[in-house]
Amino acid sequence: MNQYVDIIIRSLSVYAFMLIAIRLTGKKELSQLNTTDVVLILLISNAVQNAMVGSNTSLLGGLVAAAVLFALNYLLKKLMFRSEKFRALLSQQPEILIHKGNLDFAKLALLGITNEELQEAMREHGIEKYKDVKLAMLEVDGNISIISGSEQLKQTHYKRKRQHKTLGELN
Repeated sequence: MNQYVDIIIRSLSVYAFMLIAIRLTGKKELSQLNTTDVVLILLISNAVQNAMVGSNTSLLGGLVAAAVLFALNYLLKKLMFRSEKFRALLSQQPEILIHKGNLDFAKLALLGITNEELQEAMREHGIEKYKDVKLAMLEVDGNISIISGSEQLKQTHYKRKRQHKTLGELN
């Protein structure tokens, strides 16, 4: 078999494996990378490099593997945009964590979200108590979004403001 066809087949296989592995490990892992996640990504990239290019360590071999990954990623995004069934197969759905102040303990346990993680997300949105949460969702990107308020929706995005000194305070 042609060595470049071999690289293409290997690259497609590794890409498919990585998609399945990420899909199975859950979306919570995608939101914010910690030290162990970065190490894992570095080790995986090193481990699969040889699986994609085999004994071909040439520049062209690496470029062929990269081109296959970019092309496959582009095609999958186009297919996901055009086909709801394909999108549902590859993408996960948002999950409700809190609805009208009531926590879904079973869903939190299933997703592996700790009380501390949920409270951190609430603090980031300026909310202290669960009862003040109208809706909390684990989004498909792994982030937790929160809507507060009972009658009217309030903006809960917290943006830190800097105190600026006036000219009189500087002297």
